[in-house]
Amino acid sequence: MDEGPIELVGSVGPLDAVVVALREFLHRSGAVRAVAVVDREPGEGPAVVECARLAPIEVDYGDRIVHLPHAIELDAKPPPLPDVRQLAPFEVDASKAEIAAPLGGVAHLAGAVRDLAAALGGRNVAMAQFETNDPDAPLAITARADGSEPIVLALGDEEFPMEPGWP
Repeated sequence: MDEGPIELVGSVGPLDAVVVALREFLHRSGAVRAVAVVDREPGEGPAVVECARLAPIEVDYGDRIVHLPHAIELDAKPPPLPDVRQLAPFEVDASKAEIAAPLGGVAHLAGAVRDLAAALGGRNVAMAQFETNDPDAPLAITARADGSEPIVLALGDEEFPMEPGWP
């Protein structure tokens, strides 16, 4: 897609609640990035909503991209969000696919991302990326709202589908 100018907007209408949810999850969890792939009306492709630290919120409709200021107040309430606590950056060795984390830390964040996806509803997808000691290998956790696919952990470019029912 030829990326023309990106439009700065004050609302994304029905997606405002998704923006508020991702931003709140980002701030509560300490994630560096939270993304949702959200179904829209029949005949329209999904929208991708991305919220990153210290960056405008981006909504990609497939045929155009819009930005919202990160701190913009929107007239929308997020769905009930999971309890999540911030954890220190994980120690990782991407070449060995090893993560050193507090006991239950990865499961805690995976459960929170799963619950975020469920809060978004439908077959929507949520992904959150968390800081590690290796800037080239952040920990990403992806979950589908309806639980029809396993939670996927990614460390850098390597992906690891989790066992059904995990965490």
